[in-house]
Amino acid sequence: MNNILTGAIAMASTVIALFFLRFWRNTHDRFFLYFALSFGIEGAHRVYSALSYQENEDSPLHYLIRLLAYGLILWAILEKNLPERKKPQD
Repeated sequence: MNNILTGAIAMASTVIALFFLRFWRNTHDRFFLYFALSFGIEGAHRVYSALSYQENEDSPLHYLIRLLAYGLILWAILEKNLPERKKPQD
């Protein structure tokens, strides 16, 4: 049952990543690219953890991968809300 749920989460993460990639391709906004990368990393991590046959996910590698994925989401939100830097006019 656990592998079925892991597969469903991996599939959903990959589909969401593809949607964000499509939005990025249309708008060229880095916000969508960061979200696509985050969900792609999360989907790939779920596939890796299902295929590695480890019963527990207590190793630091699993936490670092998730930290990277969630950090990308936080960075995308922060970058979107920061004021834009204006170039000095000569």
